[in-house]
Amino acid sequence: MSLYLGFDTSNYTTSVALYDSDQDRVWHAKRLLPVKPGEKGIRQSDAVFHHTQQLPELLETVLTDVAEAMHLSRKQLANEIAGIGVSTRPRRVEGSYMPCFTVGMTQAYDIGAVLDLPVREFSHQEGHIAAALYSAGRLDLIGTEFCAFHVSGGTTESLFVAPGTECPVEARLEGTSTDLKAGQAIDRTGVMLGLPFPAGPALEQLALKSEQTYKVRPSANGLDVSLSGVENKCQKMLAEGERPEDIALFCLRSVEAALQSMADALLEQHPGKHLVFSGGVMSNGIIRKDFEARYDCSFAAPEFSADNAAGVAVLASLK
Repeated sequence: MSLYLGFDTSNYTTSVALYDSDQDRVWHAKRLLPVKPGEKGIRQSDAVFHHTQQLPELLETVLTDVAEAMHLSRKQLANEIAGIGVSTRPRRVEGSYMPCFTVGMTQAYDIGAVLDLPVREFSHQEGHIAAALYSAGRLDLIGTEFCAFHVSGGTTESLFVAPGTECPVEARLEGTSTDLKAGQAIDRTGVMLGLPFPAGPALEQLALKSEQTYKVRPSANGLDVSLSGVENKCQKMLAEGERPEDIALFCLRSVEAALQSMADALLEQHPGKHLVFSGGVMSNGIIRKDFEARYDCSFAAPEFSADNAAGVAVLASLK
C-alpha cells in the first residue's frame, strides 16, 4: 500500500487529500473560506487566518475516513504514507506567489519532518490539471503532450502541457484573458443579482430558467480574449430591467464564447492535441455540454473541478 498526502490552501478553499496509488482512489475534504455577504473576494490576511483554522479539522476528517475504510489504526495509517504533495504557488513561473499557499506548505513540511517523508512542491495550476486527469480517468495522458485550460476566479488560461523535470505536467502559457477572468465575470454578475459568493453554481441554476437564445461574439485577439465587457453588459441589462435569469444566461454564454475562441486558436497552434478542462468555471454544465459536443476533450468531474488537493497528492505519487 502506498498513500500520498496532499495539501492545497488556495485563495478560496482549504483542501486535504489522501491518494492510494495502488487502488487509484482519492479521499478528500475541503471547505470554502468564509466570504461576507455582498463581498466579491477575500483579503490574503483573512485567507491565511481561515486556512490556519480549517486545515487541522479537514486533515483529521480525511485521516479518520481512510483509517476506518482500511481498518487501520492511526499509527498503522501513518506508516503507510509514502510522501506528501503541496501546492506552493499559483503557477510555475517566476514571481508567482500568494501568502495563502504558505499555510499548506508549512503543514506539509511539518508533517514531513515528523514522519521523515519527502515533500514535493507543485503549483496550484498543476494540481488542477492532475485532478482533472485523475477524475476523468485520463492519467494515461501524463508523460505525453496535450492542451489544457485552467479557468477559475483568478485564472483564465489556455496551456500547452508536457512532461518536465520538476513536474510530470508542466504547463506553458499560451493564451489568457487580458483583464477580467472568467470566474470574476461570473461571480460579479452573480453578486450583482443577489446570489451568494462564489456565485457559479447559483448562476448556472438561474440561467437554466431562461428561455432566451444568445449568440455572443467574443472580444478576441489571437490566443487572448477580453472579458471586461461582459460585466459592463450585464450591469446595463440589469439597469434596463431585464430578467435575472436572462442576464445569468448571457453572462455564461459570453464566457463560453470567449473560451471557445481561445480553444479554437490553441488547436490551430497544436492541431490534433487532446483538450483537458480544469478549474471551477469548467464545472458549469451549460458550457461543458457544448464543449463535449465540439471538441476531443476531457473534463474534471465537478467535485474535482473546483480547488482541491487531490491533484498534488496524485502528482506526489508520480514523483
